[in-house]
Amino acid sequence: MELILQKKSQASRFPNRRGAFSLFELLVIVAILCLLVALLPVMLAKARAKSSKIGCVNDLKQTGLSCLIFANDHDDRYPWQLSTNQGGSLELLALQPTVAQLFRSMSNELSTPKVLLCPNDATRTWATNWASLTDSNISYFIGLDARDTAPQMMLSGDRNLETKGIPVGSGLFLLSTNTVVGWTKAIHQNLGNVCLGDGSVQQLTSSRLTQQVQTQGLATNRLLIP
Repeated sequence: MELILQKKSQASRFPNRRGAFSLFELLVIVAILCLLVALLPVMLAKARAKSSKIGCVNDLKQTGLSCLIFANDHDDRYPWQLSTNQGGSLELLALQPTVAQLFRSMSNELSTPKVLLCPNDATRTWATNWASLTDSNISYFIGLDARDTAPQMMLSGDRNLETKGIPVGSGLFLLSTNTVVGWTKAIHQNLGNVCLGDGSVQQLTSSRLTQQVQTQGLATNRLLIP
């Protein structure tokens, strides 16, 4: 009788007490932890890719907006359509122009050269100031024939273009409407961002990029690639 009362007393003192984990439960917990550890790098990689995509879109939007602001203040002309005597860079096109030279004319509108580099463009580095800016600090091409009155023309976009599997190099690229153009794996894995004449930014596949070129209304588009 005394033993029964003692057990009842212990049960009342520890009403919620339960036994330790079984071996099966412990193995399940360990398996779940291992799975989470294995998935962590994948999750982090996806998060970084999404962040880089958003950063690139934001940079291109700021670039496009700066171009529109410049054009609004200069009779609807972009810097490369305006004489150097008027604050533009038109005369440089007759020489050996670089993207850096043309964007440098917009330093007041852009405020910082860092927006000219896509966060996912691992082979290039940010410029700390406008004086040191070169094409190696830039990820985006310039559409020399873009007009702010033509909203679907390509004003700027990612530099990783290719035709027939061959990457487009730096310099002037003549893109005709019958040219099949696409993106390389660099930067955005066979995708690319394009800023249009209305300031909007679109992420395009290679096939949609070709369609975009065909609907611009020009037989040849001149793109200056950094």
